[in-house]
Amino acid sequence: MNLTPKEIVEYLDKYVISQKNAKKTIALALRTRYRRMQLNEELQHEITPKNILMIGSTGVGKTEISRRLAKMMKVPFIKVEASKYTEVGFVGRDVESMVRDLVINSVSIVKAEKEEENKEKIENYVTNRIVEKLLPPLPESASESKKDDYNRLLAAMEKRVESGEMDEKIIEIDIDSNIQVEFADSNLPPEMIKVQESFTKVFSQMNKEDKKKEISVKDAKIMLRAEASAKLIDNNSINAEALRRAENGGIIFLDEIDKIALSEKSQGRNDPSKEGVQRDLLPIVEGSSITTKYGVINTDHILFIAAGAFHVSKPSDLIPELQGRFPLRVELESLTEDSLYQILTQTKNSLLKQYQALLSVEGMDLIFDDEAIHAIAKLAHRANETTEDIGARRLHTVLEKILEDVSFTADEYKDKEFIVTKELVHKKLDTVVEDDDLSRYIL
Repeated sequence: MNLTPKEIVEYLDKYVISQKNAKKTIALALRTRYRRMQLNEELQHEITPKNILMIGSTGVGKTEISRRLAKMMKVPFIKVEASKYTEVGFVGRDVESMVRDLVINSVSIVKAEKEEENKEKIENYVTNRIVEKLLPPLPESASESKKDDYNRLLAAMEKRVESGEMDEKIIEIDIDSNIQVEFADSNLPPEMIKVQESFTKVFSQMNKEDKKKEISVKDAKIMLRAEASAKLIDNNSINAEALRRAENGGIIFLDEIDKIALSEKSQGRNDPSKEGVQRDLLPIVEGSSITTKYGVINTDHILFIAAGAFHVSKPSDLIPELQGRFPLRVELESLTEDSLYQILTQTKNSLLKQYQALLSVEGMDLIFDDEAIHAIAKLAHRANETTEDIGARRLHTVLEKILEDVSFTADEYKDKEFIVTKELVHKKLDTVVEDDDLSRYIL
């Protein structure tokens, strides 16, 4: 996606408050990828991505940045948790499956683009198949006047099918038995996936007759779109383009990387697979060839963004080789009272807007007084200071506690205003925030 670093930061500013250094570093890394693709092929191979390690407490915006990047960018992007992987030989997912996940994501992006390009052809195919069932064709011996009437009826029926007027009508359609079901379990080795697909082909050959099904027009549209897509789109070209995009533009966001670090405090109680996971990550982050069901992908130019809170461990507890693979390090600041206030008031689709929208369904007009918002931010910040610092996530529990009774009796406020005042906030939260033991259990 051709966005300048400033435009990327501006986009992230709508959803993530503060953390300017983190946004700037990520924006530069993404722009560098675009710049690299404009160079000649020989130089492209020499320029490797500068992987990023984000360090910060929980709830300060690490995961939110990754979520927003995924929505903003049209490049293959996946977010995975490092803690769910195990060393080769242990039961669990091996680290290579994250690259397979990236390829699957890339295939779905390219396939969606191709379907959008062929949207008109696919919709025509679906409409024609359904209209054939709703309006059987005329015999060839029919007179010209009957043919004219039939054509008028056909045009009218097509409009009714497209508008959704006939969605509840039940029809019998033939489902092509040659349409293959894809196995997208990235944790299975490609060889095992091929064996599964071979079995599917064998069984489909044994039952070559098309299957007849009685379903509603609405459901028939979904099934026939898949059938049309399989017939009109070349899967080989999709797979080749998807592999190319994943290799040159793919981003893997590796969250919770601190959970596989070996801290000095835990000494002999370390999970023996933690260091193994780090060693398994090394060749993938540095660059290696991974076999997927769509072909072989080289990881040399995939950008890795790792993130972790590092409460118990430190970045230096990672094995030195892995530390060297993440040259760019950025520390995210803890959220202040002012930051929490901005999160509530300035972010797009903030928590306050979400609660207002939810309660508007009941006909209630929920209004937050500005002093009340300041009080919410202040009390949430104090709770973070006195108990565990969970950042912006504290706002969820605080707001839920304030609005619990209001939400329960929302039907009584139909077509009325309800103003959340500073007094209400203090009434609901003061005793809880002041009592450390209560705060630990309730907030």
